[in-house]
Amino acid sequence: MADKTVISEEQTADKAEIELVQGGEASGKKEGKKKKEKKPLDKKAKKKRKKIIIFSIAGVLVLLIILKSIFGGNGAQMMVATTSAVNGEIEQTISTSGTVTTEKVKSYFSEVNVKIGDVPVQVGDAVEAGDVLVSYDEADLNKEIELAQLKRQSAEGSYSNSVQTNNEKLGDLNEANVNLDVLEQQILDTEAYITNLENKIEKKKSDLAYEGALLQISLLDWQDQPGSDEYLNLQKLIQLNSYEQQNNKEIKGWQDELDVYNKMLTEYKEYRTEMKSQQSSAENSRLTSGAKEELEAENQTKEIEASHSLDNLEAVKGGLVAEFNGVITELSAVPGGVVQTGSQILKLESTEDVMVEISVTKYDLDKIAVGQNAVITIGGKEYQGEVSKINKMAEKNNSGAAVVKTEIKLNNPDSDVVLGVEAKVIISTAQASDAVLVPVTAVNVDVDGEFVYVVENSIVVKKPVTTGISSDTMVQITEGLAQGEQVVTEVSSGLMEGMTVVAIPQ
Repeated sequence: MADKTVISEEQTADKAEIELVQGGEASGKKEGKKKKEKKPLDKKAKKKRKKIIIFSIAGVLVLLIILKSIFGGNGAQMMVATTSAVNGEIEQTISTSGTVTTEKVKSYFSEVNVKIGDVPVQVGDAVEAGDVLVSYDEADLNKEIELAQLKRQSAEGSYSNSVQTNNEKLGDLNEANVNLDVLEQQILDTEAYITNLENKIEKKKSDLAYEGALLQISLLDWQDQPGSDEYLNLQKLIQLNSYEQQNNKEIKGWQDELDVYNKMLTEYKEYRTEMKSQQSSAENSRLTSGAKEELEAENQTKEIEASHSLDNLEAVKGGLVAEFNGVITELSAVPGGVVQTGSQILKLESTEDVMVEISVTKYDLDKIAVGQNAVITIGGKEYQGEVSKINKMAEKNNSGAAVVKTEIKLNNPDSDVVLGVEAKVIISTAQASDAVLVPVTAVNVDVDGEFVYVVENSIVVKKPVTTGISSDTMVQITEGLAQGEQVVTEVSSGLMEGMTVVAIPQ
């Protein structure tokens, strides 16, 4: 019954084909009669008719092939779309979007406590290197400079005075130490000389007293002869001895000398007391090594602070100047206002060192690397760039997924770049030339790995393959497939290895 159905359908097809031909001939006869009434066709019309005829014939042929595939042979055969594995170049890319930002940001802080003069810029203004962003009130600035100079002079004077006072105390101490050494020796020598004088006086007095005593004894021996010359002579000698004891010139000279040396000794001791007081005062007032180091450090600190203050004041005489081309993104200074030292005045973001910040998911992280080239589109204009930084820590995006912040540096930014806008980024992650390529849809995966179906002599063959890099449409086959082989581009659920199929090249 199946064969009959096929034959019947073939006969029906042949009959339809005959009728189509006959109908054509009949139509041709009718058209032939009318040709005499029409004008000749122009070239454009002839070309259009020729195309219609060619497509009609091709359509008929395809229809016949399809009908034969479906109804001819031993049974129905599956049709599969195929394409040849080609040899060519392939580029793997990552397409994403990010925000235009900058690598260089300069925050200007107030280094002086001076009234603001003029603010010629606003947030969003583009400025060039050298432009004045903020100026200070000239009179207020000059006053602060004068005060800073006076503070430095005061610090220098205080330090000089402390050093001078210390030097004087050191001089007093040195004088006292030297004088005390001399005085001690002078006192010892004077005391020794006084002792020697006192000993001389005592010995002289003792000798005179002893001589008087001997005269008294001799007088006793002659007292029974009071009128004798010996007795009278002894009395005279006793009187002379007594006078001598009271008025001996040698004793008197020594006593006068003793008075002088005692006075000298007193003066020496008083001067010694004065020197000891000077020594003690100098010792207590002079700077110790630690105090001297502290004074030096304090003076240097004041000198540095004063110089730093003056340098800062001198530096802003011409105002705050842009260090590079950029855009003002923050501004707090207002004319006439006073910005406290250390407070931020403005922020300048560079338009020369521009980048796009993107977020890379875990699926693309192994593909991306520093140095890869990129094409950035900002406002319809393309710029060349490269991957300049990949963070080493993931963050959570708004959806809670882990992403890695990555920076794409623009190689050729210009004045058309606007910070803060969205930019499209295409990163070239890998390239290959002279590679075997097939459509992405041709590669399949099962428990054994990746494979493709190829058609060889109308038979489906399963071939394990190893893939390389891929683009949006094509994938590189590094092993398992050769150029020119016919691969099945779309696999249906009924397709199996060993099936006989009709390949429809795409």
